[in-house]
Amino acid sequence: MVCPGLAWSATCSQINLTRCLDSVCAINISSNPAARCQYCGTSNAGTPPANSGMRSLSLGASARYTISEDELEDAPTDPGQRYVWATRKCIEKIDGCTPDDVSDVYDELIEQSCRSAGISAKMNETISTANRQTATASSCLTQIRACMVDEKRCTANYSACENDADFDRNFSECGVSATDCDEYLSEIRTSIMSSRDTAIANADALLDAIVHNYRLAREQQLASAQNACRDNSALESCIETICERSMPNKCGVGYDSERATARLLCGFYETACETLN
Repeated sequence: MVCPGLAWSATCSQINLTRCLDSVCAINISSNPAARCQYCGTSNAGTPPANSGMRSLSLGASARYTISEDELEDAPTDPGQRYVWATRKCIEKIDGCTPDDVSDVYDELIEQSCRSAGISAKMNETISTANRQTATASSCLTQIRACMVDEKRCTANYSACENDADFDRNFSECGVSATDCDEYLSEIRTSIMSSRDTAIANADALLDAIVHNYRLAREQQLASAQNACRDNSALESCIETICERSMPNKCGVGYDSERATARLLCGFYETACETLN
C-alpha cells in the first residue's frame, strides 16, 4: 500500500518523448533530412517540401505517444512557434517530462538536421551560379557537379574531397562521363573547386548561423508563451474570444454565467501554462 501523502513522480521516457516530437517535427524525414530544422528549427533553413500526404516518421507507432494528423492541422507553421506547440503537446502526452527534457532530447537532433539544411543552402547557391552560365556550359556543369557531390564521391559538402588528389581523381572520372563537355572542363574544374573551398571554409559558420537563429527563435517563442502565462493574457484573450464569438450576450454585465462557461472552455490554457512554467 502506498503511504498517504507520498507523491509518485514519473520518469520522462526519452524514447517516447522523441517519438512524440518527431511526429510534429520530422515529417517525411526519410526523403528530407532537413525536416526537423525546417519544421521546428528556423525559417532560414527553408520551407519543407509540399506534400499532400504528409506522413510522420512515427506514424506506425502507438498513437499514445504521437500527435495525430488531425491535431497537426492546428500546428503553427512558424518553426519557433511549432516547437513551442510541440513541446506543450508532448509534455501533456508523455508523463514526467518538462521543457528542459525536450531541449535535452531534441535540440541536438534539430542541430544535426540544420547541418543538412546548411548543405542544401550551399548547393542551392551553386545551382544558382550554374544557371547564370550559357546553356551548354550550364548543362555540363550541372552534370559534373551532380556526379561530384554523389555520396560515393565527394559528398554534398565535399568532405571526401578536401584533399586535392581526391578531388582531381573524382573530377577526372566525372569529366569523362559527361557528354560533349571537354571544352568546358577547365572552367568547370575551377568553378567546382571554388565551390568546394567555399563549402569547406564556410560549413561551420553556416551551421553556427542556422543553429543560432533556431535557438534564438525557439527561446523567443518559448519566452513569449511563458510571459503570456505569467500575466494570464493568453487565458484572458481566449475568454474574450469565446465571449465574443460564442456567447449570446457576449458575457456582458449581468451575464456572469457566460463568462464562467468561457473560462471553463479555456481551461486548457491553465494546464498548458503549468507545463511551460
